[in-house]
Amino acid sequence: MDASKILWIRGKQDRPAAKFCAEAAAWTVEHLDAATGIDRLARQDYGVIVLDFPIPDWTPADLLERVRRLAPGVPVLARDPSATLNDAVRLARLGIHQFLVAPGEEHQQIEQALDRRRTHSLAQLAARTGSEDWERLLVGDSREMRQVGSLIRLVGARRATVLITGETGTGKELAARALHLAGPRRQGPWVAVNCSALPENLLEAELFGHVRGAFTGAVQSRLGRFEQAQGGTLFLDEIGELPLELQAKLLRVLQEREFQRLGSSETIRSDARVIAASNSDLARRIEHGRFREDLFYRLNVVPIRMPALRQRPGDVPALALHFVEKICRQEEIPLKTIAPEAADRLSAQSWPGNVRQLENSIEMAVALSGDREVLVPGDFPLPFQDRAAISAPSGDTPLVPVPDDGLDYEQTVALIERSIIEQALRKTGGNKKAAADMLHLKRTTLSAKVRSLEPAACN
Repeated sequence: MDASKILWIRGKQDRPAAKFCAEAAAWTVEHLDAATGIDRLARQDYGVIVLDFPIPDWTPADLLERVRRLAPGVPVLARDPSATLNDAVRLARLGIHQFLVAPGEEHQQIEQALDRRRTHSLAQLAARTGSEDWERLLVGDSREMRQVGSLIRLVGARRATVLITGETGTGKELAARALHLAGPRRQGPWVAVNCSALPENLLEAELFGHVRGAFTGAVQSRLGRFEQAQGGTLFLDEIGELPLELQAKLLRVLQEREFQRLGSSETIRSDARVIAASNSDLARRIEHGRFREDLFYRLNVVPIRMPALRQRPGDVPALALHFVEKICRQEEIPLKTIAPEAADRLSAQSWPGNVRQLENSIEMAVALSGDREVLVPGDFPLPFQDRAAISAPSGDTPLVPVPDDGLDYEQTVALIERSIIEQALRKTGGNKKAAADMLHLKRTTLSAKVRSLEPAACN
């Protein structure tokens, strides 16, 4: 399966597929008519399918039914300027993952769908073979991970709200997925929202939906994430970044289990279990007036703390083998093994980027090893330095020397910034979210910096 390949079935107006900018550099978009697209879908696998209605000779329901038969489990997105709210609800029940509305939202919505596709196979397996298979998501036999597994086993079948905390890269979303799969809601939808990845003015509509005309640019009605997650689980990542005004509205939904779409007076009952996650210190945010204390207690019904990888070094070999198997399977190459001295080297590192950094390191090692079956120490890049080990030059040696005839300050700063961003992207294999985490930036901030540094990349 090529998770970066997109099938875009064009419609009657033959609107061109979105002009993907930096975010789409690794995507392949096949822009085909319905007949050719369906024929191709029967022979190839895709990460995401986009249906650009109206499409000649097909009703949305009939085409969606055909697509779902040919590609079960692949997220399907749609564009239809004439769709009503009832059309959106009906198609959502048939399996539409999301409607593409504003051109500026397409990149993010497709990327979210691609992320969902990458993890769909594992979730589908766990849902099909039984709730105990959620344990496969939690790799490691340390005391800390056994405690996490015990909590998930106890509360997985309940509706109680769970707050998962821990450093960036510790696997908070994976623990949330395990909670979803550990109970009866595993048959329902899994919907994830990154509260730091959306502009504040769009986040309310993203969560609760909106009706046509609710605000400038709302050209048609749209289901919110709470409504999409009915009967399943809604995962709110980076909950600490939620604006205060929306915190009050989220609190009401959690208390009353009901909400209203933006611009509508209709009350909708919520049947979504909420799991939240944060890598920030919410207690400190409460002290600074940036997070509501009452919302914290409503979210923190069951707290789960994900341990840092340096706190469970004994799990590193098992995690490394897990990632080797996963990457070899994805790349469709023979299974590789890790030499004992390489495993010792991995276990001895502090891994400030936690499990995510370890996975990126394994992925690079698999690529660097070529056809060799055994990964040796030289295949693994040196882990990133701890912040404490990074220091400015001592003595009179400046970090950036200023020549006697001066320098262009803006250009010099831009070159330094470009170098830092390029290093982070190389180390993370082009993964912008991981690079943003490494640089302690929001993903949207990093994307904006990439665009500003390369203005010719988007047109």
